[in-house]
Amino acid sequence: MKLPVRSHRLFVNGIHLRAVLAGDGPLVVLVHGFPESWYSWRHQIQPIASRGYRVCAIDVRGYGRSERPHDIAAYALSELIEDVAGIVTLLGDGKPAVLIGHDWGAPIVWHTALVRPEKVRAVAGLSVPFMGIPPRPLDQMLDERYTQRQRFHYQVYFAQEGVADAAFETDIRSTLRRIYYSASGDAPPGSWSNKSFGAALLDGVPDPQPFPSWLTPRDIDYLVREFERSGFRGPLNRYRNHRRDFEFLQPYRERKIEQPCLYIGGTRDLVLSMVPGGDPGAVMRANASDVRGVHMIDGCGHWTQQERPAETTRYLLDWLDEIDR
Repeated sequence: MKLPVRSHRLFVNGIHLRAVLAGDGPLVVLVHGFPESWYSWRHQIQPIASRGYRVCAIDVRGYGRSERPHDIAAYALSELIEDVAGIVTLLGDGKPAVLIGHDWGAPIVWHTALVRPEKVRAVAGLSVPFMGIPPRPLDQMLDERYTQRQRFHYQVYFAQEGVADAAFETDIRSTLRRIYYSASGDAPPGSWSNKSFGAALLDGVPDPQPFPSWLTPRDIDYLVREFERSGFRGPLNRYRNHRRDFEFLQPYRERKIEQPCLYIGGTRDLVLSMVPGGDPGAVMRANASDVRGVHMIDGCGHWTQQERPAETTRYLLDWLDEIDR
């Protein structure tokens, strides 16, 4: 039986967030990444809710129908953690929740488990493993590894206030199609990295005709409408907080994630190039004490739960069954 899915406007941490809710039972919060939406979880909401959970898929602040503060500091990791913790307080009936995140959503849920452990009973990340607290700010490491060698890195490009924002908003449909395709398992490798410093992300990135079937014309239409509403400043502000995030996380340097956790990734995900040793399982086990599974989906790119919804959903449901036995 298909359960009703309803959109709500929740006030948490001093901000209104759009949340899509389905089902009843223990709370599961789904947190998307860039450039995405609650809609990125469209394949998982019903199956998880049907297993007896209350599912809450949010638009992260800055996206879709959630509020969009202007200040860069409003998108610091500390604020996003409190957004998620506030949702658990509001909807969790006084109990900790299961958190599941993808892309930027994965660091958000990993660090919520680390910083606010009383709010999290289990945590899963898609695409981005938990790599612990870095020894230096990420922007500093990227500067040394890429910018000083005149090499392009997308996070350096995104961090320039107003630059990618303006480029992406020139043609939102083309932007989304090209970003989604170029980071997927269907695209040839290299379009995000084989550039010199000063290039733009979309330089040389194709707009395929037709688009791979995992993202339908209807799906693209929905995402276009959402980004026409929100623009890209809020989403890109996430990349402009590396120093602020580094300072915030220093008191937690010696902690590990203690809750039961799960990692799901794709063998063709560009994120693997940023994982030390290229082995997300080893990195997870070094920084979390109760890793219940590490699953690599062969041929899958960055958009784990959208490119391979059946496999991703099966791994999530099996994990949920295990932690609730």
